Amino acid sequence: MDNKTFSPLEINLSAPLFKTQDVFGKTIDLTEYKGKKVFLGFFRHAGCPFCNLRVYTLSKAYQELKEKGMEMIFFFESKESVITKSSFLQEMNPIPIISDPDKKWYQTYGLEESAYKSTMSHITSFVQTAIKAKLKGLPMHLMADGESINTMPAEFLLDQDLIMRKLHYSQRLNDRLSLEYIHEFAKA
Repeated sequence: MDNKTFSPLEINLSAPLFKTQDVFGKTIDLTEYKGKKVFLGFFRHAGCPFCNLRVYTLSKAYQELKEKGMEMIFFFESKESVITKSSFLQEMNPIPIISDPDKKWYQTYGLEESAYKSTMSHITSFVQTAIKAKLKGLPMHLMADGESINTMPAEFLLDQDLIMRKLHYSQRLNDRLSLEYIHEFAKA
């Protein structure tokens, strides 16, 4: 663990509340999601092929999950200007995308910075991931101002009372909750 301040959250506690603007100009207040299940996804930068493949996969499941009563909210460490330049990420609307370049919410939700884990992911799976992203026409570019190669993604599942029922802090850049698990959680 590279980040001495890495302190993951604990399961079965209330999710830290936030109220902020997304990149589409909507106010996103987590308290307004009470009564629905919520998937919170914390991604790296807007040009990360690992994250863009995940966003692509989740966006394909969005409507079915919404019909089961689940909402999604995505966070990116990229500046809003970087996110809004991405036609791919613009197509995610109505899924809220929150720009958090100061990583306020990344820290609040206990995300890790790890040069070791990021490097190992790049060594073992970057080429395959980049090819998959390219074949799907997903954006890939070097990091922009303030983005970190060391950010490790995380995913959280909240129940209807905004209690964190599943916390998944990625150990590799392609280590995510299974889509089947997310569907089961939404259906339960």
